[in-house]
Amino acid sequence: MADEKKLTPRGEDFAAWYNEVVLRAELADYSPVRGSMVIRPWGYGIWENMQRALDDMFKATGHENAYFPLLIPMSFIEREQEHVEGFAPELAVVTRAGGKELEEPLVIRPTSETIIYSMYAKWVQSWRDLPVLLNQWANVMRWEMRTRLFLRTSEFLWQEGHTAHATGEEAERETLLILGIYRRFMEEWMAMPPITGLKSNSEKFAGAVRSYACEALMQDNKALQAGTSHFLGQNFSRQFDLKFQSEAGQEEYAWNTSWGVSTRLVGGLVMTHGDDAGIVVPPRLAPLQVVIVPILKGDDTAAAVKAKAAEVADRLRELGLRARVDDRDNVSPGSKYYEWERKGVPMRVEIGPRDLAEGKLALARRLVPEGAKRKEFVAEGEAVAGMPERLEAFQAELLQAALRRRDEHSYRGVKSVDEVKEILDGPGGFVFTGWNGDPAVEQTMKDACKATSRVVASEEFRSETPPERCVSGDGPSQMEVVWARAY
Repeated sequence: MADEKKLTPRGEDFAAWYNEVVLRAELADYSPVRGSMVIRPWGYGIWENMQRALDDMFKATGHENAYFPLLIPMSFIEREQEHVEGFAPELAVVTRAGGKELEEPLVIRPTSETIIYSMYAKWVQSWRDLPVLLNQWANVMRWEMRTRLFLRTSEFLWQEGHTAHATGEEAERETLLILGIYRRFMEEWMAMPPITGLKSNSEKFAGAVRSYACEALMQDNKALQAGTSHFLGQNFSRQFDLKFQSEAGQEEYAWNTSWGVSTRLVGGLVMTHGDDAGIVVPPRLAPLQVVIVPILKGDDTAAAVKAKAAEVADRLRELGLRARVDDRDNVSPGSKYYEWERKGVPMRVEIGPRDLAEGKLALARRLVPEGAKRKEFVAEGEAVAGMPERLEAFQAELLQAALRRRDEHSYRGVKSVDEVKEILDGPGGFVFTGWNGDPAVEQTMKDACKATSRVVASEEFRSETPPERCVSGDGPSQMEVVWARAY
């Protein structure tokens, strides 16, 4: 039975609220291994629906799934200098196996560029073998000192795509294609609208030429890096001798990309849509879209109410919806309402003897528009037939609410470091300023504002009037950058 103690309000302590809701909505739990988590069925069900949606999008653009080993020779990691320097503090290394010391230490995969491109070098000989467009769904290990369920754990689940191309232009197009797929998924499925753009050199992926990112704004007005897509140039191809004979007969190095999102998205979903009663799962990703609670009042009507509940569930499933009857007899209806609300099920249907007699269903949506009634009593046929449309409307409303929140907390025309600090010490959010491109300005922002550059704003997100001066006051602006405090 659900614990009916109230959650810490978000406005009182957002971090405490987040931890409580993840545990009590049964998304995940702490594992006996420091820094790792157990993803429980409800949380894994959300991740599975994310996987299915993204996997379909990848395959629709010509990508295939494969699987590469968990253990990577240390010498592979060390070949790309920026790569090893970037990951060295996070590596978990196996030095002993089979009862003896290994001749060469093996790294538990932090990311797979090195081992994948070593294999591509075996498979690619000619321009006719390109492009190679592979993705894998896997777990990775990055040893973290400060961990938080879903947002930052030593072991997590993700997808990582790795591609090889004949030209740099083609690889760049691939990098931006994937960035667009991520953005569309976050908007259309998660109802979590990110801003997109180029990462600065100090924030890019270790070993990349350019990194692009999706940055989403959480309800506490901190940024969450939700997905990244990297143009790797020929850095890894040169280290792993990934060459091909071009159409003109010349030997050339392939051009690579890599890209990924992880179970961090589940945490982002919680922080984008949750409220003081629990999480709110967008209908397209909800493991259970409709829960049906029969209200039993006496033996003379119980069988008929249960039968109607089962019938309604079957009819909803015939419409392609994920529906379930909660007919547990050891849990009160009120406790069931509380539990499913905590877990964020988009729609609850109640059926009691009176509803049965009147041919109606009581519908309770997880979030109710301001001024609307908590429950609607709708004729059964209309309620069932209209359920897909109701769920899609809910999905759309979640996106619109998140867009409004993002726009209301996006500050443009900010001209000084002091102004940035005032905003981030106050309401927080995305702060758009000019930047001269000097990394020293990024360090100033870290020291003075505890903020990092999230992205150089892409064309769609740039201000109508471009900033003329760098936020530091030192010289003209070369680009518009977005600052925020981040997870």
